[in-house]
Formats: sequence, structure tokens, C-alpha cells
Amino acid sequence: MAKANRVYKQKAPVSKNDKVKADIIDLTYQGMGVAKVAGFPLFVANGLPGEQAVLIVTKVLKNYGFARIKTLVKPSPDRVPLKDQLALTTGIAPMANLSYPAQLAWKQRQVRELFKKAQLRVAVAPTIGMDDPTHYRNKAQVPTQMVNGRLETGFYRRGSHKLIPTDSFYIQDENVDEAIRVTRDVLQEFGVTAYDEESGKGLIRHVMARYGKATGQLMVVLVTAKERIPEKEGIIEALRARLPKMVSLVQNVNAQKTNVIMGQENHLLWGQPEIEDQLLGKAYLIGPNSFYQVNPATTAKLYSLARDMADLKATDTVIDAYCGIGTIALTVADRVKKVLGVEVVEPAIEDARKNAKLNGVWNADFVVADAPEQMHKWASEGKTADVVFVDPPRKGLTKDFIESVGVMKPDRLIYVSCNPATLARDVKDLIEQGYEVAGRVLPVDQFPQTMHVEAVVKLVRAK
Repeated sequence: MAKANRVYKQKAPVSKNDKVKADIIDLTYQGMGVAKVAGFPLFVANGLPGEQAVLIVTKVLKNYGFARIKTLVKPSPDRVPLKDQLALTTGIAPMANLSYPAQLAWKQRQVRELFKKAQLRVAVAPTIGMDDPTHYRNKAQVPTQMVNGRLETGFYRRGSHKLIPTDSFYIQDENVDEAIRVTRDVLQEFGVTAYDEESGKGLIRHVMARYGKATGQLMVVLVTAKERIPEKEGIIEALRARLPKMVSLVQNVNAQKTNVIMGQENHLLWGQPEIEDQLLGKAYLIGPNSFYQVNPATTAKLYSLARDMADLKATDTVIDAYCGIGTIALTVADRVKKVLGVEVVEPAIEDARKNAKLNGVWNADFVVADAPEQMHKWASEGKTADVVFVDPPRKGLTKDFIESVGVMKPDRLIYVSCNPATLARDVKDLIEQGYEVAGRVLPVDQFPQTMHVEAVVKLVRAK
């Protein structure tokens, strides 16, 4: 794992367009190889640890530079040939050039090193992977751009806003790829324009597709800069005819000058407002703005691990903090007395309540609130829980939340993390509140071919 950049106080030993021979010693979080020339770091596109290459320096900054491989002198034994280089050039799958076993080992090492840096002695299990680490994503939000006078879908080249048109996204479910491709073709046939963020002209900002792998239900969302869609009825009929799995067609209006993809205004163009999917025996309704894990196969493994690690009892009261649409809460509800879910996003709580009703779960209550504030409120009211599940955003837990856990004193806390750096930081703080790590940290490869890794860890009240 690449260390943070150290300040390089001397003049850079390389200049743009220089040709240098160097060993690649590490990977960055962006999936670029790291080489050093006289101690000066160069980040190398498509470079892997253990390789030696002749590099062309492409950019030099004060403390680091960038390079590309001109000649690969000694390739890594873990390098895999790629038919489609777009996976790397767009950053869709920045680790696609590294064999899958090597990806899993790199992620285990990443988690281990972060805990070591936090001065925590924990055992880290081998990363749990997938049988097929491609075509797993059940959702895509694909930008559009006018290319040679017509609307195209694709992904931006790394570090730019230049769109590279593509039909295949490597890590997306084939049904999602087909939905994006067909929608693009239909929009082209009707002469619909892509939105241009500089001029503010054009209509389509993104095309989104969501697919319920368990149900075969498909949703297509047209994210538009304006409400009016020319030739709307013709577009609807064409999409219905060519996408037989589509049960929901939605327009999402985002008129703001922003890089946020989705707006808050949805119009149902045809079909039903939500699709349904299933996870660990429970059904979930998923709308255009719903948060739902993009890799359901691995999510099932992740939540099963979390549930089993909690040693749940029929008398337990459980809190699911950052509960989203209720996936963890509903996964454990059958095994416990009571579940309390808290989430600051009101539409997510509305979804959680609908999902509880859909599954006949009556022992789960969901509250719209900031999780740290609600935990403090419950603690001040004398409420407690036997188990707390946390699945926070990448920034991790707040100090307030961790302090409220110290006040409430649940027996067990199960931490599901999408960022091992904040996980290690938070575990250290939870230990100061009287907890200890029970068992091993379990990395789970929720996002194969990328640098991201999920992890789950169990903490218990120290005796």
C-alpha cells in the first residue's frame, strides 16, 4: 500500500518527457503503480508492484510526478492480459490488470497495514472474494456527452471530462449494460441531445439503470437538465419494445449546476415507481434515489457474516445505526426481540418502513435522525441495546457516536466498514471506550477490480 507522499525538498530529478528505467514497488489507492527515481515518486498508469519498466515522464509536480510505461522490461507474474483497455483508462476497473488472487491479497494487506499504522494488534483474515469478479454491479449511472454530433454514453478518461464511448463496462451486470446501450440508441434515433455543463444546453445528463438480480426487474432512469422531453411518447414506446425486462421508466430532473448526479424530482414515465429485489430471504423496494448495495451476491455474504458474528438471542434489543432502507435491520429482525433503526435521510426511512411492512416484520421501528444525536438521546433516556450494528459512510463514526456507545454500553458492536482507514481509527477510539476486538477482522471484496474493500469486525465489552 502506497505511503502518503512525503515532501520532496530538492529539485525533481526528472523532467517531462524524460525516459527512465525504474522498479514499480507499490500501488496507490487509485490503482496506479508507484516507482521512485532518486527518492522522487512517480505514479505509473498500468504499473504493478514487482515490475521493472522503461517509463516516459508525463507530468512533474513539486513533490511527485506521473509516468506511463514505454517498455515493460520485467512484467509481474500477477499481470493479466486485458482485451479491453478501457477498464483501466476510464478507471472503471483500475485493478483489472492484476490477477484476482493478487487483488484479494493486496486488499488483505491494505487492511492489515492500516490497523498496524493505528498501532492495533489484530488478526486480519484472507479477503472473501467472488467466484466471478466481473459483471456484478446491479446499478450504473452513466454520463452522456455529444460526440461527433450525437449523444453518446460512456465514462470519462481518468483525470478529465473527455467521454470515452463504450458499450461494455466490465463490472456491470449484462442486463444493466444492455439497458444503457439500448437507451443510448433510442435517444440517438430521436435526436435527443446530451447536456453540456459549460453552456448549460442540452437535455440528458446521465442514464441510470438498476436491476433486481433475484427478480429480473429492470428500472431505467433518464436524468435530465429540464423537465420537457421532446418525443417523449415515442421514446417510451421504443424502450418498452426493446427492453422486455423493464418494469419502471423514470425521469429524474436535476436542473442545478452541480456535479451531483441525481436531483430530488422524479416523474414516472411508465410502469411502476420502484423495482423489487431480494436479499437473504427478504424483499426490498428500490426507487431511483434509494441506497441499495450494488453487489448483492457479496452483500449477502457480508450481512450473513455480520449477523452470525453478533451471536443474536431471542431476547436481544438491536440498534441498526445508519440503517438506510433497512437491509441489516430486516436481516436480523427474525432472530431478536426488537430492532431500532436510525438514519438521517428521510426517504431512506420511508423505504425502510415500507420494506418492513412488505416482509411482515413488526418488531422493527425506524427513526429519522442523525445517528450520533439519536444514540445520545437514547442513552440519556436510559435506553440500551444488546447489539449495535454500524455501517457508516466512508468518513466513519463521529466522536459523538463513539462516546454514546460508551454511555449506552451494548454488549456487542458489529462494525461494517467501506473504508478500512476510518475503521482502524474508530476501533482504536472504541477500545478507549471499554471495548476489545473479538476474533479477526474480515475483509470482503464488495467491489472487485477496484481498490475498495469492505471489512467487518466484532467488538465486545471488555471484561
